[in-house]
Amino acid sequence: MPVHLLGHHLYEYSKGVRPMFMMTLSTRDADTVTRKLAERFVDYHVQTVTEAKVNVFFGNAACIATVRSVVRKPLNQLTPEEDFILGTLLGYDREQQCRRFLAMAQAGRREAAS
Repeated sequence: MPVHLLGHHLYEYSKGVRPMFMMTLSTRDADTVTRKLAERFVDYHVQTVTEAKVNVFFGNAACIATVRSVVRKPLNQLTPEEDFILGTLLGYDREQQCRRFLAMAQAGRREAAS
């Protein structure tokens, strides 16, 4: 059950391993997770994926404020820049994020030229 991962994520957050996390959960599990985050005064943002699923972003207040500003559409529709910002906030490998950004930007240029 994904809710069990929350304890591990909160431990890593408290130790400064990563400033932000994202969990994709059922709406039922999301209610449990957001309640626990609120009890611990951890900032979070919920993004609807489908009627039955949501993404819960949580962690550093500045990171969550940035997510609220940047993530305003489904994740698979993010621009290369928005995707790069989100991946970086989530602590993904910087070099891989740079390669992903360049690939997405190049693909976008080819689509725009067609």
